[in-house]
Amino acid sequence: MDRRKFLKGAAIGAGATALAAPAAIAQGGKQLTIVSTWPRDFPGLGTSAQRLAARIAELGDGAFNVEYFAAGERVGAFDSFDEVSSGNSQAYIGADYYWTGKHPGFAYFTSVPFGMSTPEWNAWIKFGGGQELWDELSGSYGLKALACGSTGTQAGGWFNKEMESPDDFKGLKMRMPGLGGQVLTKMGSSTVSLPGSQIYENLVSGSIEATEWVGPYNDYFMKFYEAAKYYYTGGMHEPGGGLAFGMNKAFWDGLTEYEQAVIEAACNEEHAASHEEAIAKNGEFLSKLVNDHGVQVRAFNDDIWDAMGEAAAEVFADTRAHSELAARIDDSFQAKLVEYGTFMANFEGTFINQRNRVLDII
Repeated sequence: MDRRKFLKGAAIGAGATALAAPAAIAQGGKQLTIVSTWPRDFPGLGTSAQRLAARIAELGDGAFNVEYFAAGERVGAFDSFDEVSSGNSQAYIGADYYWTGKHPGFAYFTSVPFGMSTPEWNAWIKFGGGQELWDELSGSYGLKALACGSTGTQAGGWFNKEMESPDDFKGLKMRMPGLGGQVLTKMGSSTVSLPGSQIYENLVSGSIEATEWVGPYNDYFMKFYEAAKYYYTGGMHEPGGGLAFGMNKAFWDGLTEYEQAVIEAACNEEHAASHEEAIAKNGEFLSKLVNDHGVQVRAFNDDIWDAMGEAAAEVFADTRAHSELAARIDDSFQAKLVEYGTFMANFEGTFINQRNRVLDII
């Protein structure tokens, strides 16, 4: 199967072509070459990145000459970090937990196991000291990052068998990046971090037996249901969080206040829009997966959740031991998680649970 041809066709079917940005979006102004970790025209992640690139050009009104390259068009998805930190390109759009091999602290600026939902993560980044820690970490690699997208709570993943106990994860070959992947490794799985464009072929061939990606809206177009029929809701690995617009720091520092404000405004706008789009689309596409393709929806049982929790505690201990900065990031994150989580559970959680009970939604 020609995956590039499929992804382009899927985007047309989803009406995503209106969001596709040409390689050169504007002429004149400061050069802003953006590379992405997502395929071109891919519904959700890919179209969000293209929408952001186009919006920067639009808001800048000639301030930037924006060029956008999807994964593989200029550099490989996982080469984006080095491409931008070196200054060869000015920015990347991706998930910063892809860079945990450089420093485990990057995971906290996408999502971590048993971590924050998107609203909680937003609060930490904007008002709880998260952005300052992100600046410190990214700055040590010559980068400046801003939040630019969110998928909300992600699915637990696609499996070719039912997962009935923690033992079912032993020896399992699964695609899962970030600290979530390390949790499964602690449970005996063999995990890999693959870019989106390579997941389908590895799942079909049997090179991996399971994968997580995003949620029903994004996953539908990947056709994972052709190789795995069991779809697990609400995974521990990515309860929320954000995507990154990572810029070369020298480029960022050289911008005027107005130019910085343009980029910040576009990132804030797309960060909200992508999360809202996911909420709007996930229910629709979950129904399509079940009704049109026979996908069987499951939820992990308490024994599996407990085993994941024990493994996550080990992963956090390992992460803290990495460096003083990693420990400070974890200290800040965990303290705010308790603070925000207590409020959310007592107020929003109470209301949602009672609303659903009264209206018999679930």
